[in-house]
Amino acid sequence: MNWLFDFFGDAANWSGSGGIPVRVLEHVEFSVIALLFAMLIAIPLGLLIGHTGRGAVVVVVAANAARALPTLGLVVLIVLLVGVGTTWPVLVPLVALAVPPILVNTYEGIRGVDDDLRDAAYGMGLRGRQVLLRVLVPVALPLILLGLRIAAIQVVATATVAAYVGLGGLGRFIIDGLATKDFPSTIGGAVLVAALALVVQLGFALLQRLVVSPGVSGRAQAR
Repeated sequence: MNWLFDFFGDAANWSGSGGIPVRVLEHVEFSVIALLFAMLIAIPLGLLIGHTGRGAVVVVVAANAARALPTLGLVVLIVLLVGVGTTWPVLVPLVALAVPPILVNTYEGIRGVDDDLRDAAYGMGLRGRQVLLRVLVPVALPLILLGLRIAAIQVVATATVAAYVGLGGLGRFIIDGLATKDFPSTIGGAVLVAALALVVQLGFALLQRLVVSPGVSGRAQAR
């Protein structure tokens, strides 16, 4: 605990380009950009595959890739290909890490909608895209948001690898602290990453309450 007090109680850690506020913003920036790219790739693909039933093998491959992805190895590979000085060595592995849970949960959410509900939507005269957007997506939204939450937490936790290629973020406290045996900095950085992941968790819980219909989430029956 003394190390935590040493880290957070040091005024020098709260100011300048290497201070906690700046490092948090850098970490959030990497994470948000990577998550947005992953969403642009995975959500449309998951909706398409889930709605049409075609290309399910892509989902299986993505699920397996999530378990086998060597994030740090991918960072090193991209550095060798494009060099340092850009954010691509960090963004590409983070996007690759975030795509599988979003894709799998989006697909499973759409495919898991009750067939009777689909048939009823078509019976009301809705077609193709209308059924997908007006009926399937609202029902599948809790599972889609779960995939986004899992991906966001993984990205926040893994964005510390940015420090390995000389970029910013909270990983600087951890990596630099280990290199210089500054253990208060290392532990403080780890605590900040964990706290940020917890904020993400709570943020998605709030988002789900705001955007998911009470009838879908079950809150209507609980009242």
